[in-house]
Amino acid sequence: MTLRLDRDTTVKGLLAEFRAIADLTDGLSEDDWNTRTRCSQWLVRDVAAHVVGNAEDVVNRASGTRSPDEQAAARRDASPGELAAAMRAAVDAIEPALSALTDDLWTAPGPAGRTIGGGVTTLWYDAYVHGDDIRAALDRPAEPGPGLAAALAFLRDELEDRVPLTLRLDGFPETEIGGGGTVVTGDPYRFVLVATGRLDASVLGLPPQVNVHAK
Repeated sequence: MTLRLDRDTTVKGLLAEFRAIADLTDGLSEDDWNTRTRCSQWLVRDVAAHVVGNAEDVVNRASGTRSPDEQAAARRDASPGELAAAMRAAVDAIEPALSALTDDLWTAPGPAGRTIGGGVTTLWYDAYVHGDDIRAALDRPAEPGPGLAAALAFLRDELEDRVPLTLRLDGFPETEIGGGGTVVTGDPYRFVLVATGRLDASVLGLPPQVNVHAK
């Protein structure tokens, strides 16, 4: 596997991840829906509402205009079935546009100071880690899958100016971040959990700055 994702792989991966979120939420019980997650102050319903909000903002060409908390609040009263249906409708709406992106558009400026391609990668990363948040909250096994590569690609770019690292993760080529530094080996999924603040950085002997969501 690689940390350099091409356009077709990223688009297909994001759409598949969104559909997986719909499948994951559809049919959840009320108890499941109200289970606390490892995302501060968020229940499963809030995590799902945020991811659906991301997809709907793409449909409405409004990416980056709402905070994650605003997205979660807007849909948190929906049922699992309603959110699953909303996600599937959003995927159907955005699939033609994303699939038609050219290489020139892929590298063009997008929201939040990223390229369009970088924005799509970020959406895939976000859906992947939040799907994992839901599974973890419900005591379901992790499903690393292709989304793991998207998470690592996102983290590589986010960490470039934060912490110098050399990644030698299982199944991926060696990658230098910030010119290279502390060598990180082993399970790439575990590294993603650390670099997103879902596990303490000390478990890999890394500084707190490796958490890309820390201020």
